[in-house]
Amino acid sequence: MVLLDISIQDRVIIGISAMVLLFSSFLIAFVTNQRKKLKYHKDLQAIQEDQQRLLMKQNILLEEKVNERTSELMHQKNNLQNALSDLEKSQLQLIQKEKMASLGELTSGVAHEIQNPLNFVINFSEVTSEMLIEMKERLASEKLPDSLKNDIDPILDDMTDNIHKIQRHGKRADNIVKNMLQHSRMRSGEMEPTDINSLIEEYQKLSYQSFKAANKHYECTISTSLDGHMERINIVPQDIGSLVLNLLNNAFYSTLQKKKIKGYDYMPTVSITTSMNRDKAVIIVRDNGLGINPKFLDKIYQPFFTTKPTGEGTGLGLSLGYNIVKAHQGELKVQSVEGEFAEFMIELNY
Repeated sequence: MVLLDISIQDRVIIGISAMVLLFSSFLIAFVTNQRKKLKYHKDLQAIQEDQQRLLMKQNILLEEKVNERTSELMHQKNNLQNALSDLEKSQLQLIQKEKMASLGELTSGVAHEIQNPLNFVINFSEVTSEMLIEMKERLASEKLPDSLKNDIDPILDDMTDNIHKIQRHGKRADNIVKNMLQHSRMRSGEMEPTDINSLIEEYQKLSYQSFKAANKHYECTISTSLDGHMERINIVPQDIGSLVLNLLNNAFYSTLQKKKIKGYDYMPTVSITTSMNRDKAVIIVRDNGLGINPKFLDKIYQPFFTTKPTGEGTGLGLSLGYNIVKAHQGELKVQSVEGEFAEFMIELNY
């Protein structure tokens, strides 16, 4: 019995040992397998990370290329837009020149045709006026009955007044014709580098002295603010000077009319400023006169349109000035509040 029991015990131990050995083998195989799986996943993750980094690099390079190409396309687009804009401006200028040339030829022809009979009217009215004076002197030296003199004198006075009216309106028509010829003639001035500030000072003095000569009691405060850093600009000095002169004359006229209305409570003031705005030279003429009625603002550049009373303006100054600025590829702008001020801005490209 003892031998049998030992044998069973050994068998149990051997069985347990075998089971332990089998479990250990299984455990080792399991751990080894898990390690392989872990290494595989780590390797797979590393590969995925490398692929992701490579993909990010490729995305960055692609984005840089796209941005670079987009920048090139935008640059080309801007160049094309600028070229198109320049072409459109050139076309508009060409059309404007052709229109003005055609209008100029027509206006010049009409003006010359009017000029001849107008000269006869003016000349013969002056001769007739002199003859009436001689007739009055002759009648005064003759001994005529008072009743006859009383009949003749009023008739002669009426004839003299009529002749004076013919002369006045004839000279006004002559002035209009001369302005038409000036408006229609081709500008022959050459562009040259010009000191804008010196030009403004010269024409400001000329305008004020001329206006005071015609209106002796007129006084005006003139304020000038000229940019000392203004560069010389290619313009036709006579043309731009003529425009500035016209703007100043209009400013003085407007302030004079307001002075007549306001009296001593009002002081005429005209300011002139020059400045540089990027690639533009800017000239501003501003007055505190009567201003411009808003309904007239879109008409002031039309030939023969004027807000001045009959006989005091031809309506060609601003029209001529507008064409001068357009010929310089610039802009003439206006701002105004009726009864308070009027401001004209000339913008000229460098």
